Formats: sequence, C-alpha cells, structure tokens
Amino acid sequence: MTRVATRLATFDLRRYVIGALLWLPVHVIPLAGGLVLREVFDGISGHRPAALEATLWWCAAFVGVEVVRGVVIIVAWTYGVYWWNAAATLLRGNVLRSVLTARGPAAARLPHSSGDSVARMRDDVADAVDFTDESVSLAGTTLFALAAVPIMAAVDPVVTFVLVLPMIAVGVLSRTMRRTIARLHRRARVLGAAVTAYVGEVFGGVLAIKTAGAEDAALERLREHNRRRRDAAVRDRMATDLLDAATTTTVELSIGLVLLLAAPAMRGGEFTVGDLALFTSYIGWLTALPRSIGTLLYRLPQAAVATERLSGMMAPHEDADDLVKGTEVWLRRDPPPAATPPPHADRLRVFEARGLSVRGVLHDVGLRVERGSFTVVTGAVGSGKTTLVRALLGLLPLDAGTISWNGVPIEDPGTFLVPGRTAYAGQVPRLFSTGLGENLMLGRPGDARRALELAVFEQDLAEMPAGLDTLVGPRGMRLSGGQAQRVSAARALVREPDLLVVDDLSSALDVETERLLWQRIAGNGPETVLVVSHRQAALERADQVIVLDRGRVAGRGRLTELLETCPEMRRLWHAELIAEAEERTGD
Repeated sequence: MTRVATRLATFDLRRYVIGALLWLPVHVIPLAGGLVLREVFDGISGHRPAALEATLWWCAAFVGVEVVRGVVIIVAWTYGVYWWNAAATLLRGNVLRSVLTARGPAAARLPHSSGDSVARMRDDVADAVDFTDESVSLAGTTLFALAAVPIMAAVDPVVTFVLVLPMIAVGVLSRTMRRTIARLHRRARVLGAAVTAYVGEVFGGVLAIKTAGAEDAALERLREHNRRRRDAAVRDRMATDLLDAATTTTVELSIGLVLLLAAPAMRGGEFTVGDLALFTSYIGWLTALPRSIGTLLYRLPQAAVATERLSGMMAPHEDADDLVKGTEVWLRRDPPPAATPPPHADRLRVFEARGLSVRGVLHDVGLRVERGSFTVVTGAVGSGKTTLVRALLGLLPLDAGTISWNGVPIEDPGTFLVPGRTAYAGQVPRLFSTGLGENLMLGRPGDARRALELAVFEQDLAEMPAGLDTLVGPRGMRLSGGQAQRVSAARALVREPDLLVVDDLSSALDVETERLLWQRIAGNGPETVLVVSHRQAALERADQVIVLDRGRVAGRGRLTELLETCPEMRRLWHAELIAEAEERTGD
C-alpha cells in the first residue's frame, strides 16, 4: 500500500508538492497566533507593562493572523482538490485500461456483479487516495509539533512532556486494532457492493418482477441486503470511531493534566496567564498530531483492502505498479482525440482453431474459416455455441487447444482479435444510455449510415426525429428487441473487419427482415463471416455448417450434405422449419 501511496503522490509531483506547501502554512500559522495571544494576555494581566494602544495592536495582529490562515485554507482547498480528483482518475483509468486491453479474459477477474465493480471504482478508489492525502495533514501537524514543543518546553518542560504522552498511546492502540479494522472494513465494502448490485438488478428487471408479482419479495430481499450492510457498516464505523474516541480521550486527559500542573506554577509566578494562553492555544493544534497519526493508522488497513480489491480487477501479470502507472490525466482541457487503430498488414487468409476445450462445455472442438466464406455454427440450446465464439475471441479462458491467424498461433486472442481484424455482435445487445450514433462509433471514425443500412436499420432511422442523436435509454430500453440487435450488428459492421463474428443476431427479427439482413451482409459487408444461428436464412447461405452436440462437433459441411449424413442436423432443421412456419402464420 505504501508503494501505491508513493506513486500516487509523485505521478503529478508538481501539483502534489504545491498543494502540500499551501496546506503546511495552515498548520504552521497558529504558532504565530499563540505567541501573539501570550503578549496580549500578559499585557492585560499585568505580567509585563503594556499600554492600551499596544494591546489593541496585538489584538489586531491576532485577527490578521487568522484572516491570513483563512485565505490560505481557501487557496489550498481550491488547488488541492485537483490533485485528489486527478489521483482518483488515474486509479480508475488504469483499472479500466486493464479490463479493456490487458492480456487474458477480463471475465475471469471481474466481480460477479456490476454493482461490486462500481463500488470498487467509487469507494475503494476514495480510500486509497484519502490515505495518500492524509500524509499532507500528518506533515503539517508534525511540523507544528516540531516548532511548538521547543517553545513550550522553554516555558515548562514537565507540562510539555505530558502533552507528548498521547502520541505514544495512540500509536500502540492503532497498531493493536489494525487487523480488526481491516477485516471489518473489507466486509463492509463487500456487503455495500452487494446492495449496489441488487439495486441495479432490480431497476434492470422491473418488468420481470412486476410480471411475476414479486414486488414484495424483491423489497424484502433489498431490506435483508440493507440490514446486513448496515450491521457491517456500523461495526466498521464503530471500530474507527472507537480508535478516534480513544485518541480524543487520551488527548483530553493530557489537557486536564496540563491544567493541573500549570495551576501551582501560576500561583508561584513561574507560569503566567500569557503562558497559559499560549499552551491552551497550542494544545488544540498539538493534539492534531496524535489524531493525524491515528487517522493515518486506521486508514492504512482500509487503503490496503482498497488496493487489494482494485488489484483484483487487474490482469494476472500486472501488479500494484500498474495500478498507478502513467501521468496523463486531463481535468481542465480536453484529452487528445483517440488514435485510429493502425492498419494491420496480415489480412485474413485463414482463421483456425484446433482441439479447443473450455470449462467442461467444449471438448476437442476445431474449425477452419477461410477468407470469403460464410460459416455457421449451430446446435441445440446448451450445446456450447456461444462458449465457442467467446473462447475464439479470447473472452473466455481455454483449458486446451490453439487458435491461429494465417497459420500463426495467437498467444492472446483477446488483444489480437480486435477491430479491424475482427468485430463481434454478441447474443445479448450491449447498448449504452446515450445517443444512437455514439453507441455505434464509440469514439472511433467510420460510416455510421452505411453500417445501419447493412443492418437493415435505415427505415427505423428515418422514423426517428433526432436521427443519430436519438437516445436509446438504459441498455437500449427505448428500442425494440429487433432494433437493439440490428444496432449491435451495425456497431460491428462500422469497424469494417476482416472477420465478422455474430452470435444469434436474428433471434428477435422476423423472417423477411432476417433474410434481407444476411443478403446485405453477404453482398456488401465483410468478406468473411462466422455466425452462430439455427435460423433457415443463415443455414441456407452458409458455405460451411458446424453442428455442435453437447460440446462436441457432430457434423461439418454444407447444409445439404449434413441433412443426409448428420441426424442432429436433421432434427434441428425440421424443428426450425416448424418454428418459422408458425411464426409466418402467427400461431
């Protein structure tokens, strides 16, 4: 954790140092305030001669010191907030970069729910940055103590020694409670993420909940999640508050001892009213040191938990250094435009997989896709079709097998099979809560209207008053199922890939729209297409059909050949003919 904190402090060293230098005077200026107060009270109490005019000037000086401190606080806060947000952005950006671009399947390291991911990117990032930020407060309070203690010791060394005792007590107590705080904080974060995830699922499944009449059950489940989170959060907060309360109590006891020790000294004239004002002024600031130490010590296990949870979303070959690497964060100006992917020289000739085995779902599966071909993978529900294409693209880890491009083995399909080598339209459309055009382009250049035409969406677009600026709603909820699937197809087509991979794209399309879709893609789209489908229009167009049955290849060849030689293909074909006939007649 200390390495992460150091890298966070130095990634934008200029801003961090300037921010720290602005905050340090906030802690040091009270030194002058205490000295001025001593002069004021000694003058008033008669310990030294002072005219009224001089006393008023000392009062004005005290007010001036506090005004200067207030101005410094405003400036420091205004400037320092940029470093905090930049550091948080750096952590979030590196986690997202790893999820999106690092080697290996991202699905293997993502949390089980999107809510947990959101909680990590929000709460755990804040914990890590807050720990680093606390070092500035510790430096300021330490600097104040280093200057204040000699001044106070010159007045009364015994009283001064009493004020140092809380620092030792706080250090011992924080060390004792460190593991407990880390355990309770980790549980609170996990249960908090569970609530966030469940709320997201409820909003995403409102229709399913209402259709099933499960509103009361859903609310009771939410209450149970909240009860568990509340109990964990209370325990977490109690642990940190207990440490803070112990620190405060120790400090207050020291203040009481100071007053008791100062009383006889004042009666003997060795300790003036001005000295008491000085000590009283300094005590509040001096006790900030043990409080800062206590805060830093209980934030340390919290930050360690946060770093562990964020690192868990990184690729296996990455470590904490990758979590905080880089320096490019844009807060006040627009970032540079996204770079266009460089053209690849190795245009597709043949894409091949041999002996693929995945998660006990696929067993020794192979396929060969040549340039210009239209290949269809088909099979019953649960036969492994979607698992196959996701494994081919590096979205799932392989247990065995090899994948090659133009005869060259691919070490990491997830980072190699990207636009413009491949583009993928998944079984479930993944659309964002933004405009139609932005959903298609995702920040990259391309011909959106041509892609929409290939996806048979031009008529739908003409009926949308806002055109490409039409908001599609959360997860594309404002579009019909067929529209969402065709937008997903257009997003893949706009990349103009060598190999277009489509997973059950036409499941929500009517028969005629589906036939037109495949006709346009085959006629004007990518030369090479790999499709998962059981539909008649796709199977009849295929140059090669691969039939899966319980994770194994049951047949391979053209449709006409398979209908003669593959019983599984005949069964699937007859079932599909009946289903499409019923669809046409509306039965």
